[in-house]
Amino acid sequence: MIKQANSRESYGARIWRKTLNGIGVKAGFAWIVLLIFAAVFAPFLANSMPLLMSKNGVISAPVLRYLSVEDVWVLVSFLMALIVKRLPFGLGERIWLFIAGILMAALVVNSLVKPPVLVIYDDFRTPAFTEVDWRIMPPIPYAPTDYLRDLGSKGLEAPFQTQGHLHWMGTEENGADVLSRMIHACRIALSIGLIASGIALFIGIIVGGLMGYFSGIVDMLGMRLVEIFEDIPTLFLLLTFVAFFGRSLYMMMVIIGVTGWSGYARFVRTEFLKLRKQDYVQAAVASGLPLSSILFRHMLPNGVAPLLVSVSFGIAGAILAEATLSFLGLGVVDAPSWGQMLDQAVKSSNFNWWMALFPGGAIFLTVFAYNLIGEAFRDAIDPKMAGKEGEGA
Repeated sequence: MIKQANSRESYGARIWRKTLNGIGVKAGFAWIVLLIFAAVFAPFLANSMPLLMSKNGVISAPVLRYLSVEDVWVLVSFLMALIVKRLPFGLGERIWLFIAGILMAALVVNSLVKPPVLVIYDDFRTPAFTEVDWRIMPPIPYAPTDYLRDLGSKGLEAPFQTQGHLHWMGTEENGADVLSRMIHACRIALSIGLIASGIALFIGIIVGGLMGYFSGIVDMLGMRLVEIFEDIPTLFLLLTFVAFFGRSLYMMMVIIGVTGWSGYARFVRTEFLKLRKQDYVQAAVASGLPLSSILFRHMLPNGVAPLLVSVSFGIAGAILAEATLSFLGLGVVDAPSWGQMLDQAVKSSNFNWWMALFPGGAIFLTVFAYNLIGEAFRDAIDPKMAGKEGEGA
């Protein structure tokens, strides 16, 4: 009965089941899900302004008025991903629908969302926001850039040592709450990993697909291009661009993506070289289907499994690259990041363990989680591992 059930199981379902067949990879997925939750709902988890309050019978939500374009765009993207996931289409159609929806959402959000230019957090501790009928505050009642000057906070405070205002992970050198900055920094870690890897994956699939399908002179020229990009030192290129053009998170994403596609191209090329002589591919060619349909609708779904392994490691590498830049003091300035917090810990005259432990631990756990997921995918698609599973059954 077990063998019959396994025979009816699809390839994707079997890979997913085998990938999750371990405590380590489940813990890795749980950590990534926790980071996604923190990144999407950061303004509602850590903020100095009330989520909801009632004053003189009038109910208002101050946090909504101060949501930035980025906050709204992240929320809309998350909801769109949940909707697209449930649509009765193939993977390729759902990906294109998601991309189109994201572009449309970006245009709408940028045109409609107009938050106040200046946010004075001290105002939210005045009677106008404290002497109310009732109010609901976020779990962490501190914004990442709220330096608590009106409360007398003048710098570093260890966890649980603040009088009257609890900071679970202490404060940083300017008086801001570390846990709040940790939560909001999840966005940079996840966004640079996913977007940079997405750019690299897009370029790698196109170049590798053309190399593997056409072979010959196209393959030879493509491999020379791959070798050129493999020799480009990404970190030094990032340092050079930061020196000449300033700090920009989007620039980091583009550079990491443009220089990191060669590994994906090699994987796709290898798979397409094996698949291009298959009967279903030859039938698609004989039917007169366009090249894009042959490559991305018929061949790519059958050769995408090895890419999942490479993507997980690529995301981890992109996160490390951003953390390295921020640690060197060359990362983004206007948003908290884990590498930036580590840089503060090193530059401090005294060693403050909480400033090093929490962001350093977050970087380690995130990279470790992606590596665990990559290893699990690799074992799941390995034919030798599949053979051992069959012998055990």
